Amino acid sequence: MTPRALDPFLAFPRVLRAEGFLAAPAQTESFLAAVGLLGPRSLSDVRRAAHAIFGPGPDRRQDFDDLFDMIFLGRAVLAPGQATSEEAPQAYDAGEMAEFLPPAEEDPSGREASQRERLFARAFAPADNAALLAAFARALPGALPRRRSRRFETAGGGVADPRRAFRDMARRDGEVLVLPTRRRRSRQRRVLALIDVSGSMKGGTEAALGIAHAIVRTAERAETFTLGTRLTRVTRALRRRDRDQALALASGLVADWDGGTRLGEALSVFLAVPRFASFARGALVVVVSDGLERGGPEALVAAMTRLRALAWRIVWLSPLASDASYRPETGAMRAILPLIDHLDAGGDLAAMAGALVGDAALRRAGAR
Repeated sequence: MTPRALDPFLAFPRVLRAEGFLAAPAQTESFLAAVGLLGPRSLSDVRRAAHAIFGPGPDRRQDFDDLFDMIFLGRAVLAPGQATSEEAPQAYDAGEMAEFLPPAEEDPSGREASQRERLFARAFAPADNAALLAAFARALPGALPRRRSRRFETAGGGVADPRRAFRDMARRDGEVLVLPTRRRRSRQRRVLALIDVSGSMKGGTEAALGIAHAIVRTAERAETFTLGTRLTRVTRALRRRDRDQALALASGLVADWDGGTRLGEALSVFLAVPRFASFARGALVVVVSDGLERGGPEALVAAMTRLRALAWRIVWLSPLASDASYRPETGAMRAILPLIDHLDAGGDLAAMAGALVGDAALRRAGAR
């Protein structure tokens, strides 16, 4: 149980998110740490820490201060903020199960991309393609890219290892019988999966999460986020060994299943949180989305430009690319196409698995 003195510090980020400000869990932790380091002598020090961590824009500084006064001074806010929760997706570092009641009416088609936010859990059927998922997991380690580490290991034919050489000389009275050598170790690059859970992707969401579960369970380092009207980190849920249990847990963590499509804003939120953005640095980024972004492409282009600067390689899997003659038609997809290293099919589990590890590797692993 947290001390009562922390109540306003924990309530303030929740109010900010409700009013459309960016206030991710990592920023809340930084806010508490900053206040502790300052040892504030007045509420002005706390206010300055809040400005530094949450970074309200000049056009919303007054709204931010009004919310601060409401929480820390008990003042009423005279007017609502200019932005609503629809203007900026919220970020969630999901780690616990949370239940969401289904809406009274649901559009089962999932064909139309929209800006609506629909908050409910989703049920997934038990896996009926366990063999394909198992083959994908077996083939994945050999297909994932690797990079040279800063650490060294003993190896023949590498560069000279002076430290070991001097140790051997000390043991043998200055004689060197064999010159020891070393080389840099290699390690897998991090894999970052960004999965579109909007209504237009409803038919492929389960397959995409199945692929993400195999990646998280197999890769040395992997992260998974869902994108829709919100940004949710579901890595912890997908670490469960059992696929059905992992997806059931993720179903309760992600609140915006089959809702709107705001890829640009969601990616901007991802990149605005330093801890989240660090997951993309030097990583293989796998985006599963049809790219049916509503509105102009400006937000998506800006976010993808920043993501391209961080990532080692970006692979975009789209169900629309199952046709060999597919060419992006939306303005957003055409604009970001030069920023994507590889565009491939992502309509079903077999297509996504083949795009990531290759059909030949799947056959060798016993999938087909």
